[in-house]
Amino acid sequence: MNNSGQQNKDEISLKELILKLGDWLSYFFSKWKIILVGLALGAILGYVYASTQKPVYTAELTFALEDKQAPSLGAAFGIAGQLGFDFGSPGQGMFAGDNLLELMQSKSMIKKTLLTQVDVKGKQQALADLYIDFKELREEWEDPVLQKIGFTDVSKLSFKQDSLLNRFYRAILTENLSVERKDRKLSIIVARVNSESELFSKYFAEVLVRTVADFYVDTRTKRETENVAILQHQTDSVRRRLNAAISGSATSADANPNPNPALQILRVPAQSRQVDVQTNTAILSELVKNLEAARVALRRETPLVQVIDMPELPLEVSKMSVFKGAVVGGLLGTFFVLVLLIVRATFKKISSWRKTRYGIEGTFRGRTKPLATGTDGL
Repeated sequence: MNNSGQQNKDEISLKELILKLGDWLSYFFSKWKIILVGLALGAILGYVYASTQKPVYTAELTFALEDKQAPSLGAAFGIAGQLGFDFGSPGQGMFAGDNLLELMQSKSMIKKTLLTQVDVKGKQQALADLYIDFKELREEWEDPVLQKIGFTDVSKLSFKQDSLLNRFYRAILTENLSVERKDRKLSIIVARVNSESELFSKYFAEVLVRTVADFYVDTRTKRETENVAILQHQTDSVRRRLNAAISGSATSADANPNPNPALQILRVPAQSRQVDVQTNTAILSELVKNLEAARVALRRETPLVQVIDMPELPLEVSKMSVFKGAVVGGLLGTFFVLVLLIVRATFKKISSWRKTRYGIEGTFRGRTKPLATGTDGL
């Protein structure tokens, strides 16, 4: 008995739901003129937005980073990567894991990239100036100093130039630049630059990767490079001393071509020069071997940053078509009008219900006067 009652209650609820949906549809049909106006206005606004929207150019640069893994730990790190753990690449130190991605998005690298000179229509121009031009920032600035500011010849940044670069850095990091790994288990990195300037997107992606790669290589090989420079300096110094000793020995021999055997003192300068020659020869031989070994170590430790795909003109363009803008705008306008109609109808229904229930018609000296048709005995 209870089950049949519950089933009957469910059927009544479903019936009421269908009736309410029918009432809403009838209400919307009665307001078709308002809905049509909302659709038309939304379509017009969407069309105008799509037609005035500037195209966005996307430059994508893919490069591979050398991944040196310790032989004893390579298998362990591979298993950990399959289980979802990212410990980076052993052997890369400060550039392990996602550190390189953070480096590419760092303030120093982006500011250095913005100050790099590129060829724009046959004229050398800093990327910061190109950014100002396509953003049309000079038209927005009221300060005369900012309107004439430039970054083409910068030996030392002024306060305003540094402030602008910091502002550009935050905007580029938020709106234009994205850096990610193509796969968590690979060392392939993708740098994407989106902007309203085709040249800026292309140049910024290329210069940023080159700047980070140079910094990466210099940092990884700093110790080996210093060792090669020190050994090269020592080798050059000993070679100069050896040449001086050989020249001095020849000079002493020429000064006394036939020395008197009874006077041994005459042999001292030539013998001393000969000792210097032999000593410096031995030292130079060791230094040359050490220098070559250091150069081999430098080549072995120099990491490989190999560019796979470079951005090529013309770049990929993304822009909303006017048809799509009109359709999306029309749908949004219709949805907005429907929401307003629902809110208006609901509010009128609540106001009518309150008047019927409480009999509110007016007040007289601060006291409510009930309606004669009120319910619940009010």
